This record gives sequence, structure tokens and C-alpha cells, in this order.
Amino acid sequence: MEFWKFMFVPTILFLVIVAPIWITMHYRSVNRSSRSLNLEDRESIEHMLETVDKLTDRIGALESILDADHPQWRQQVDRQERGKSRE
Repeated sequence: MEFWKFMFVPTILFLVIVAPIWITMHYRSVNRSSRSLNLEDRESIEHMLETVDKLTDRIGALESILDADHPQWRQQVDRQERGKSRE
């Protein structure tokens, strides 16, 4: 019986102070680790970035071809956009 009387106060202190802090810190670390990207997500993002780079290069090539063949094409596009915005 003496043992239970002796352990009563430390047990209450543990349950009131230590356990809530411990649980809070545990779930905080779990939340932080789940926020990071997994390997599949990183590979997907890398693939998308490569695709974006290729498309950017293609757009640049198309614009240079249009600049060589039709030097006034940019002004025509600007006029068409202005006409649409007035409507």
C-alpha cells in the first residue's frame, strides 16, 4: 500500500504535464514527416519539369520561326487581343 501512496503524485504529474506534451510533440513530428514529398511525387514533379522545359524550348523555336517568316506577327496578335478586350 505504501508503494501506491508513493507513486500517486508522480503518476498524476506525469498524466497532467508530461503525457500531453509528449503526445503533442509526437503528432507534430508525424505531421511534419507526412508533409514531405515521397519518392513517387518527386519523380512526378521532375517529369513535369522536364516536360515544361521541352515545351518552353518548342515555344521559343516556334516564335523564332514565326519571326523569320512573318516579322509582324506579334503586332497582329496584340491587335487581336486588344480587340477582344474591348468587347
